[in-house]
Amino acid sequence: MNEWSLIYEGFDPEAEPTREALCTLGNGYMATRGAQDETHAGGPHYPGTYLAGGYNRLVTEVAGRPIENEDLVNFPNWLPVGFRHTDGADEDARGWFDLHKVEILDYRQELDMAEAVLHRRLRVRDAEGRISRIESRRLVSMDAPHLAAQRWSLTPENWRGPIEVRAALDGRVVNGGVARYQSLRNQHLEVETAEVTEDGLLQLDARTSQSRLRMVQAARVRLFHGQEPLDTPPLPASSAGVAEARYRLEARQGEPIVLEKVVAVFTARDRAISEPGSAARESAHAAGDFEALHRRHALQWGQLWRRFDMRISNTTQEDTARMNLILRLHVFHLLQTTSPHTCDLDVGVPARGLHGEAYRGHVFWDELFIFPLLNQRLPEITRGLLLYRYRRLNAARALAASQGCRGAMYPWQSGSSGREETQQVHLNPKSGRWLPDNSHLQRHVNLAIAYNVWRYVQVNDDTEFLSAYGAEMILEIARFFASLSSYNATTGRWEILGVMGPDEYHDGYPDADEPGLDNNAYTNVMVCWLLRRARRLLDRVPFHRREELCEDLEISDDELARWDEIAAGMTVCFHPDDDGNPVISQFQGYGDLLEFDWVGYAHKYGDIQRLDRILEAEGDTPNRYKLSKQADVLMLFYLLSTEELDELFQVMGYAWDGKLLERTIAYYSARTSHGSTLSRVVHSWVLARVDRGRSWQLFCEALKSDVSDIQGGTTSEGIHLGAMAGTVDLMQRGYTGMQLAEDVLWLNPRLPAELTRLEMEMRYRGHFLQFLVTHDRLRIAASNHLVGPIRIGFEGRVYDISDGRSLDFDLAEAEPRRRTG
Repeated sequence: MNEWSLIYEGFDPEAEPTREALCTLGNGYMATRGAQDETHAGGPHYPGTYLAGGYNRLVTEVAGRPIENEDLVNFPNWLPVGFRHTDGADEDARGWFDLHKVEILDYRQELDMAEAVLHRRLRVRDAEGRISRIESRRLVSMDAPHLAAQRWSLTPENWRGPIEVRAALDGRVVNGGVARYQSLRNQHLEVETAEVTEDGLLQLDARTSQSRLRMVQAARVRLFHGQEPLDTPPLPASSAGVAEARYRLEARQGEPIVLEKVVAVFTARDRAISEPGSAARESAHAAGDFEALHRRHALQWGQLWRRFDMRISNTTQEDTARMNLILRLHVFHLLQTTSPHTCDLDVGVPARGLHGEAYRGHVFWDELFIFPLLNQRLPEITRGLLLYRYRRLNAARALAASQGCRGAMYPWQSGSSGREETQQVHLNPKSGRWLPDNSHLQRHVNLAIAYNVWRYVQVNDDTEFLSAYGAEMILEIARFFASLSSYNATTGRWEILGVMGPDEYHDGYPDADEPGLDNNAYTNVMVCWLLRRARRLLDRVPFHRREELCEDLEISDDELARWDEIAAGMTVCFHPDDDGNPVISQFQGYGDLLEFDWVGYAHKYGDIQRLDRILEAEGDTPNRYKLSKQADVLMLFYLLSTEELDELFQVMGYAWDGKLLERTIAYYSARTSHGSTLSRVVHSWVLARVDRGRSWQLFCEALKSDVSDIQGGTTSEGIHLGAMAGTVDLMQRGYTGMQLAEDVLWLNPRLPAELTRLEMEMRYRGHFLQFLVTHDRLRIAASNHLVGPIRIGFEGRVYDISDGRSLDFDLAEAEPRRRTG
């Protein structure tokens, strides 16, 4: 098996939507799905092109009331090329090549991840018996983010004669990639011009209807007969919304006709340009040919892979190749959504990447699973993405104020401006009913943002970012949660009422009039963590900056004392497990809910990942049962070390021990449907120390989330970026036992039995660290002569390591051997 290429043999219409998503090409600025060159949207094909941060809003009347939704826009399709025979038929009767109307003799599609090029090769026979070979290569440049290119060829195998070849830019696109959104308005673009310019370029100028974001695409088309350039003049064939040129040629048996299309894409928000039209035309003219673009593009990808690649060995060669392939696929799609080109853009991380229209391209909490991988490979990307949140701090303050709270409350779903983009109603495709959507009550997204800032600063020691941006965000989020907390005089403790946890199946109590849950354990414990970190960070910024922050935000000693009081008195609820021993309650009252008939529903429905939809279609609700869509309480064990949890529970005045952790993991593992792709990542992580066999099983299932589309059709709407990054991070930090505490990088490797070797390189505080991990050996080597030593912790001892030096640990004996060079 090729560990660098995702290969599909044979054309499968049913699998095509998923293949399109998995074969998406992008560069952090834009991305295009891996659709066929000759097709348009319809049937199994959906050639979407998405721009990072390219949103637009439309209003639709739903159930008698106007609903405004903001979507990541499907921008004009730059892919169309094709041909038709022109002998023996009048012009109206000529049919353009259609993959569904020919006999496919051979078909192979290959996503080369090493160089980020999509290859396609097919042989077909038409109704007249003509056999043709079609080949194409495609890239979206990682070297020049405004450029994309195709090289398409047609070789007649047993025929010759006149043909017409076409190349187009198609602006007649809508947001139609998600079936359950079909009843909503989806025409986001207004095409202003579509033409062939006097100098032979295709140019399409479009604008979004509400956000007024102008995009211009300009394409340079060149034709070849074999290696010989053709000067065939284009025949303008543009129509409403389509810039198109056609070329009449004489095809010769055995000689390829090659069409090369280089497309430049610019918008009115891009920097260092006068206006997008002239920028696109100049860029299209100045660009090299496909091979020159490919060389530079491959060079940039080679450099990225040196940073991000990791190599594992499994017990069998086949498993090793398959897992390396999928891990690389996950890294590949992460880098196509968030690349070095993202750093200077005002964009967040869409949960489904730039690969489709599910979740409308919104930004959720998935950064929590994505940033750890970026932090220790290319932290500049994390920094840029955190600035997306900082720029929306005022919007978060306004949102908090609208709820009667102080501080900053970021929305559960974010898009262009930082307002709450969570839909007011959502469609259950099983029942066909539109239902209230209460997921905006997931205030824990703010905890994720604060946690991300803190961990980024920890890993990179970026105190300048903390002083200039991060501290203000953390302090304002802490202030929000302090404001949200209320004192219960009966219990003598602080509470957080009316929220939702990560679970999402539970949005309220059975038969309650208002949505929301009280004292969600994940939220409350993380608020305790946050309030203590907010106090501590004031000691990590320079004194003069601390003074400025306290002045600007009007933070008083009394307010800080109140944060301490809330942290020390925060409520955590418990209830007995099946054996009568206490476990952490997901929320207050969870233990009073009904047990769920897992066996019966699995027998009745088979796939029960989305029990919320199943139960609602039956007229029931998950709010009545002890069940979870995904990890909720267990998120605590994912984010925080045992030592951190021990400290927090002591602060709050609760007993903590390892048995409570093990019981809580076992309790919720038996009551989780894994209806989110993130769930198996978290469960695998928390089980890595208590049940390595089950952890490995869940890790393998998580690896399949998108490549095997285990949720039954969701991957075609966009990949699950958090799960993709999370699986790689599980290998990076989970199985190496990597934790950062008090400026020491601690390691405690525990590889599953099936995993025999792990090699990777990471960045940590300026150093490039090379890791080799086996069942009996850990080796760490450092390189960067420009920074000082760093501290590595293992088995309770701390070691300094600097440029050119390494540490070797015998995992059986747990004693290091120092090496130089």
